[in-house]
Amino acid sequence: MSGVYVHPQGLCESLTVGDGTRIWAFAHVLPGARIGRNCNICDGVFVENDVVIGDGVTVKCGSQIWDGLRIEDGVFIGPNATFTNDPFPRSRQRPAAFERTRVEFGASIGANATILSGLTIGQGAMVGAGAVVTRSVPAFAIVAGNPARIVGYVDAVAGRSATSVPVTAPTISSSAVAGVTLHRLPRFEDMRGALAVVEFERDLPFIPQRCFTVFDVPGSEVRGSHAHKSSHQFLVCVHGKVRIVVDDGARREEYPLESPDVGLHVPPMVWATQYQYSADTVLMVYASERYNPDDYLRDYDAFLRLVQRAP
Repeated sequence: MSGVYVHPQGLCESLTVGDGTRIWAFAHVLPGARIGRNCNICDGVFVENDVVIGDGVTVKCGSQIWDGLRIEDGVFIGPNATFTNDPFPRSRQRPAAFERTRVEFGASIGANATILSGLTIGQGAMVGAGAVVTRSVPAFAIVAGNPARIVGYVDAVAGRSATSVPVTAPTISSSAVAGVTLHRLPRFEDMRGALAVVEFERDLPFIPQRCFTVFDVPGSEVRGSHAHKSSHQFLVCVHGKVRIVVDDGARREEYPLESPDVGLHVPPMVWATQYQYSADTVLMVYASERYNPDDYLRDYDAFLRLVQRAP
């Protein structure tokens, strides 16, 4: 193969390796593997047959890329990262088909991380060193621990916070994310307690057609992770706290919601994710339209394609 470097102590049996790829000492690539251009397969890496590796991928020393792995362009796999492909392995009992695991464009896997079979590591996600990933990771999420939990989002800028001083008139703060606004709702306090008010025509950017509440969410769970084609939403955390990440395909911001007099307006074609729920969180969501499953965009790549086509 012209344009491919294989170290004298490396073994590459595949003939499907792209130009500019380097395969270093004691690495072993089996015949069925397909490797793209400008990849760096470091010392002691093993690549099995039913493997597809995209362009510009780095696989650091000691990692094993087993049957069923699909690794997209620009992925980084750290030293001694471990993938699995059989949820119930037995010696000398080969399954009819190995589970497919996908690592999407630009994701990074930290050193000594373990990725269970059949999962998707989303675009741009970051898996921390030593993490044990037991569930699929959303796009741009940062996960760590055993089992891995979401601890943040890549490039999510902290959005402007509302103050805790009581106000009797609504205030609105804009976001760098297209169309997203943070609203401070009227709040009244005296010795009997506090009252937060929402008058739909005055305080909201739309007239709600639906309202629902989200509660009893385990702190490890992520909700949302979708966009709407035409529906607006207004989120108010009436009890507890939760973090909201909003993403218009070009910019990403993160907002903590932890007071019933603060609401976040999420317009159509903005990807929104809720995570780090406290055990007592009650999140109220006002929606501009009745429930319509066809209004949801649940695939981030499809969302990006629509955003990029928009005038």
